[in-house]
Amino acid sequence: MIQFENVTKTYKNGVVGLKNINLTIEDGEFVSIIGLSGAGKSTFLRSVNRLNEITEGNIQINGASITKAKKRELRQIRRNIGMIFQQFNLVKKSSVQKNVISGRLGYYSTVKSIFGLFSKEDYSLVEDALDRVGLKDKLHSRSDELSGGQQQRVSIARTLVQQAEIILADEPVASLDPITTEKIMKDLKNINQELNRTVIINLHSVELARQFSTRIIGLRAGEVVFDGTPEEATDDILKGIYGADIFKQGENE
Repeated sequence: MIQFENVTKTYKNGVVGLKNINLTIEDGEFVSIIGLSGAGKSTFLRSVNRLNEITEGNIQINGASITKAKKRELRQIRRNIGMIFQQFNLVKKSSVQKNVISGRLGYYSTVKSIFGLFSKEDYSLVEDALDRVGLKDKLHSRSDELSGGQQQRVSIARTLVQQAEIILADEPVASLDPITTEKIMKDLKNINQELNRTVIINLHSVELARQFSTRIIGLRAGEVVFDGTPEEATDDILKGIYGADIFKQGENE
């Protein structure tokens, strides 16, 4: 469970990234965050694992405050939160195996991490994770030899090896073609349903949010202006999130 309690983020230049957010995300939800560029989507997502420090309020993960956590406790909380980035965030010259097993680093001391002293069980987790995303045959391939969609699947496998119960995905399909986008979204949905992982994803596509989510949160200027089911995200609601011109833009395209 993730709880936002009166969460506000104000940047040094005075820009308000989040404004008085109060909401709870339950275990096993698939939540899409939608809104215009600059609406606060990335700020919201990165506040969950404290990549962004909030200015006011509190965020709790399973009853523990990540906002107030000291270094050791923060590391333990973050072990349970996987992150998938738009640009994959892989070591391109390293093998797929090495990139995926890096998801286990949070479970090891600094010395063991530096020397890559992973267990046989960890390597088995890597193979299982790659099998789930359809890349078991790429185990020893260099990551920069893979397509964009395959690289994103490697990053998904990394979160599986991390055994994170919460998966954050920041525009994970923004740079991918429509067919690959569909595959990545299905991978995330399967993980959500079959492994009961909580997935929170930033999306530009309203249609993808409607198709895959159990819940949609709409942000506008850092505030929650919609929080409901895909069925409740009507065209009128979308006008409140994006503005009245959203459908005119669609017609022009």
